Amino acid sequence: MREVIVFAEGPTEERFIKQVVAPALHGLQIYLKPQLLKTSQSGRGGALSIDRFLLNARNTLRQKPDAVLSSFIDLYGLDTDFPAFEASQKLADVHQRVALLEQALHRAVVEHVGCRADRFLPHIQPYEYEGLLFSDVDVLAATEPTWSKALGALRKVRESFDSPEHINDGYETKPSKRLENLLHPSYKKTTHGPRAAARISLETMERECAHFQDWMNRLRKLAQP
Repeated sequence: MREVIVFAEGPTEERFIKQVVAPALHGLQIYLKPQLLKTSQSGRGGALSIDRFLLNARNTLRQKPDAVLSSFIDLYGLDTDFPAFEASQKLADVHQRVALLEQALHRAVVEHVGCRADRFLPHIQPYEYEGLLFSDVDVLAATEPTWSKALGALRKVRESFDSPEHINDGYETKPSKRLENLLHPSYKKTTHGPRAAARISLETMERECAHFQDWMNRLRKLAQP
């Protein structure tokens, strides 16, 4: 049995991991436990700086010597103090950008904690969690009865990008903002996000989203002796 603590950026990601991702890995004896990062003495979620990430990583890995740590945080809104952030901005391809950021974050955590390299599997989702929901807009539009009215607009968005992970990071054009603007009743992150993801399925999201699929495969490999 492998215990994997996943630092989740917010309650939407936390529910997605708990309700959709974790059950899919139980059969491999891999147990994912999402954890909202402590951002203050009493607060959790939001305001994710590299210092807070490293502090939580050190505490978690030292308190759980047999566990593996991973992360599920968005590229959109990532704090500029994260390692290699400036260099990543010069890369046009979003997958190259997150790969560079993840490599730098991995080095920073291993150095700060003093742990084995295989105890940390970083994942930064391009551009944000809601991009995954564009993996099948027909299924997404069926999540609420009235959302079918937006199906044409949702298809137009999806067809405008190479993949759901390429839907961009402008404030008005990021995936979650597009959903909030197009869907009525309005898209609610913690309510609709995990529900829509479960309907779309991990299989579909992995087929459409290469970087997310890579994370899932790295998690599955933990089951290998």
